Amino acid sequence: MTSDIASMPMQDRFNHLLGVISGRRFLNKQGLGNEVPFFICPFRPEEAVAMARLQRQLQNKLDQTGVRTLDINLYDLSIELLKERGILDQIIEMEASVSKAELKELLQGVLDPEAHLVPAIAKRMNDAEFDVMFISGVGEVFPYIRSHNVLNNLQSVAKEKPTLMFFPGAYTHSLETGASLDLFGRLRDDKYYRAFNIYHYDA
Repeated sequence: MTSDIASMPMQDRFNHLLGVISGRRFLNKQGLGNEVPFFICPFRPEEAVAMARLQRQLQNKLDQTGVRTLDINLYDLSIELLKERGILDQIIEMEASVSKAELKELLQGVLDPEAHLVPAIAKRMNDAEFDVMFISGVGEVFPYIRSHNVLNNLQSVAKEKPTLMFFPGAYTHSLETGASLDLFGRLRDDKYYRAFNIYHYDA
């Protein structure tokens, strides 16, 4: 399986993802060297709509094969949390009158991964029967939620089942810089090394 996702047709990616995720090796967390079972599915940002369609098709097909998925869309979850706390309308009203920096700081506080976001994900995990968790909506919640913060805080609650994050950008490893999640292929400051590129994992 080539590591150059740009050269892979969508159908080939779908076939690889389906083969890997439905396989016993993936579901039994084999070949991970005792690391947390976190996987990244990188894609080019301009492919977001096509990847969302692929994800839905993948979930449907996995369901047909008896593999249960739990889909956590970070954007949808953020809206739910703001509604639950009764501050969504207030934030929408404030948006026109406060600076972007102030709005970002506010959202980072009320959607802090450790204090609010990951506990909400953990509750959904506890309430669901699933074999693999999908995390999407990463690009939509930038910059007030950073993917590496979500993954870092998920490590304590999501060890039992594999987690796959659909990531609009690149997940790169190098000896010089370590591993980084390069959101949109440009923002290279999110250091995270404990996940596996799903395209480098064999069924």
